[in-house]
Amino acid sequence: MLNIVLFGPPGAGKGTQSEKIIAKYRLTHISTGDLFRNHLGEGTALGLEAKKYMNEGKLVPDALVIDMVEVKIRETRDAYGFIFDGFPRTVEQAKALDKVMRKFNYEISGMVALEVPEKELKKRIKLRALTSGRVDDQDDEKINTRIRVYEEETLPVAKYYQQQGKYQGVSGIGSIDNIFKEIARVIDLI
Repeated sequence: MLNIVLFGPPGAGKGTQSEKIIAKYRLTHISTGDLFRNHLGEGTALGLEAKKYMNEGKLVPDALVIDMVEVKIRETRDAYGFIFDGFPRTVEQAKALDKVMRKFNYEISGMVALEVPEKELKKRIKLRALTSGRVDDQDDEKINTRIRVYEEETLPVAKYYQQQGKYQGVSGIGSIDNIFKEIARVIDLI
């Protein structure tokens, strides 16, 4: 079973590349952003609580995220594997994910990290704001907060997987297809 963590800062192209990875490797997509949006759309208590954090560009508390992810894994036990898109975002989430995966006799196969300079990230997020309708894509202060939170709280997750020998960095600069070719090359080696 292939279980990939797709990693990178906001605007790195995780959503775009995850679609291509899903199609090629037939993985089940687990995006906390999608899980949050589903809960927001349904108006659940969890969705309303998550919305407060998301609108401020902050991370949703780990306990809420982990519970949602575990439910998704349980619901899709017949999967060929999973791609975790935008999760885990903290070392504690990574440890909790490992624990959840062990409950199902699974493990993370590897992390593929998209590496993109900050100036390019800000440019991409601003462009995405034109089509996404996301409040946090339109405000410079919120963009800066998201990038700072990534650097301070999320980037250490890469070190967690490096220590396990599961980290693979890929340049997120270039055409979508060329970036995907490099991602596929890395995944095929995992």
